[in-house]
Amino acid sequence: MLRFVSTSLCLRCQHATALPLNLRRCVTVSSGENQQTVEALSELYVDIQKVRKLKGWVLYQSPTYTKEVASLLKDMGASGPIIAHILAIHPEAVLCSPEQMQTQRELWMSVCPNQNELVSIIEKFPASFFTSSSHHDNQRNNIVYLQSLNLNKRVISKLMASAPQSFSRPVEQNRVMVCSLQRAYKELGGDEDNMKIWLQKLLTQNPFVFFKPTEVLRQNLAFLRERGFSTAELLHLLSKLKGFVTELNPDSMHRTLTFSQETIGCSEEELREIILKCPALLYYPHGTLSDRFKGLLSTGISMPQIMETPTVLELTPQIVSYRIQRLKAHGYDIKTGSLDAINGTKKDFEMSLGKLQLRRERPLFNPVAPLKGDD
Repeated sequence: MLRFVSTSLCLRCQHATALPLNLRRCVTVSSGENQQTVEALSELYVDIQKVRKLKGWVLYQSPTYTKEVASLLKDMGASGPIIAHILAIHPEAVLCSPEQMQTQRELWMSVCPNQNELVSIIEKFPASFFTSSSHHDNQRNNIVYLQSLNLNKRVISKLMASAPQSFSRPVEQNRVMVCSLQRAYKELGGDEDNMKIWLQKLLTQNPFVFFKPTEVLRQNLAFLRERGFSTAELLHLLSKLKGFVTELNPDSMHRTLTFSQETIGCSEEELREIILKCPALLYYPHGTLSDRFKGLLSTGISMPQIMETPTVLELTPQIVSYRIQRLKAHGYDIKTGSLDAINGTKKDFEMSLGKLQLRRERPLFNPVAPLKGDD
């Protein structure tokens, strides 16, 4: 809650004419806080109480560059509310010197199509933009390296936003992982002409791939090869599983495959077919899979139906129950119909409902068509 107090800090508010009285913000300064920082943030309508609660230590630092940060963002096209939002969720920005911010601006503009795009990124990922000057050389070298791979600039900017730590690392470390991925892709029979697109998709889906040792990739491929997956199937899994390198390991996959096979009661070959239809199945721990199998079976869905459409296991029991109820309202019996009706994203499901509704409303005959009479 804002407090209006008659201290020297508020003398400017008494003489201000730019804003109505009820819109002027006056704040108290806690002992030890940098008064200039608190005042500057207040003038920008930043939620000071939120800053104190989440990152109050920033208010005790000196020097700070609050006005300079606001000026830079405004110059790039950011509105007042956006600037206030950025500084409320990432007040550390005021600790970046003008020189640091200008360097960052130049680096980011080398991969951003325009300043509006950059402002949008900063609004969502402020910590990715306001970084230490000690990382600038690594950032620049990593940008140059990824550009040398002919990766799309938008892909590079997304990587910088979502995984800034990977750009703070020496470029040599990231080059090792990229080379390992490219080598695996080629060894599995991947088309050289499509490798750039494949690499872009993999890095976009899984920007933290750089933080794992390359040995994890080799171990996972070796494990699945021992389980009977062919070279072409391994390439399919490597392309589809966004966490193939970072989240999976042979032990976790072994537990998941064993539990799934015992629960479904299928052969090794059938299990491989299920995994190829639903690669994400390899992610889920025992407890999650158990709940989802139980949830599906409790609705009357049979195991053969699950085997036919295993991607339904990607849905939580709550979503499955909700969608089945809505299908029933449209006269659809999930026990005898295809699970494709409840599968997919929310948009996919709404489209399925729309088709069912259209089918119910469509007349059995065309009432305006002429009737055939006797000749």
